[in-house]
Amino acid sequence: MTELVRKRGRQPVVVQALRSTVAATISYVVALQLSSEPAPLTAPLTALLVVQVTLYSTLTTGIRRVNSVVAGVLIAIGFSALVGLTWWSLCLIILASLAAGHLVRVDEFVPEVAISAMLVLGVTQVADTAWDRVLETLIGAMVGMLFNLLFAPPVWVHTAGESIQDLARRLRDLLVLIGEELGAHTPVERAAARLHEARRLDNDVAQVDAALRQAEDSLRLNPRVKEGLLHRVVLRTGLDTLEICTVVLRVLARSLTDLAKHRRDEPLFPPDVADALQELFTHIAKAVESFAMLVTTQISKNAEEAESRLSSELEEAAISREHAARLLLQRVQQHPQQWQLHGALLSEVDRILDELDLEHRTTRLMEELDRSAREQRERFPRLRKLTRL
Repeated sequence: MTELVRKRGRQPVVVQALRSTVAATISYVVALQLSSEPAPLTAPLTALLVVQVTLYSTLTTGIRRVNSVVAGVLIAIGFSALVGLTWWSLCLIILASLAAGHLVRVDEFVPEVAISAMLVLGVTQVADTAWDRVLETLIGAMVGMLFNLLFAPPVWVHTAGESIQDLARRLRDLLVLIGEELGAHTPVERAAARLHEARRLDNDVAQVDAALRQAEDSLRLNPRVKEGLLHRVVLRTGLDTLEICTVVLRVLARSLTDLAKHRRDEPLFPPDVADALQELFTHIAKAVESFAMLVTTQISKNAEEAESRLSSELEEAAISREHAARLLLQRVQQHPQQWQLHGALLSEVDRILDELDLEHRTTRLMEELDRSAREQRERFPRLRKLTRL
């Protein structure tokens, strides 16, 4: 039970609830002192929506939310000076608010412009209430942003690293399982089941990607983190590689399923070829696991060991690949049926080995770092000019 509580305490949902509760309470206490409203609930509401899991999203969300509320209040003030609250004025204010939301670029807070305008328009003493609402909104937004500045939110790299490692372990297990079944009679139903497992694994990449996006946001503008760009690029390129390997494994499983349809009464491969392929798949599986350890080095702290293991497994896999290729060639020469499936199998293995290659990864990292630096310069040209002075 203690272990369960400890794990749950690290999860973003738990941390988000605690942080949002504290920030909302503080903003309410501050608003009681500064606002003339007896119950200034707009302040804690704003703080609740502004305080996000990461500092980067807090800052960007806070600015957009303040813009949306202020825009809605200003529209309500303008309408209140001209017309009262009727069905047609409500229609006009909603339409004007939604249009203004797109003009001020508040993104997901476009409905908040209309909500703010309707709430202000529907109360008495519109002018005083409107400015109190603006004040409460500013209080809530400032408390939310200052809360994350003073108490920096956690870095979710650990969570993303665990997700990547879990994906790699499942990929490894499926590779080993497929390799173990190559020398036995494999019914089409069993081969199709492996194909479905590969498809599920491919679909689960989206969940890992969500965890990684959260980790990337937690690294931006976070005072706890140095070299945040490097960490983001290492994790992102690592997941991209595993995603490609997962897609290739799905295609490989499809090739084996097609082969099983033609060999209903015999093993997929003769014993010598099956043993060679099983050895090859085992080395690839170990290489995938070592690769995941390498890309999550900020968590595992075993970069050199993981790189050495990956290099060794790739070398062994290359040797096993050549041995299996020779045996497959002999088999095709003797029995040319389904030769294209044998060739496809080797091509898919080559794609995985190429993606895991250390030189390929180094090149990819450098390209991504250069691209990110270029985008940063293009996004902030004035800052680039200042750095040159």
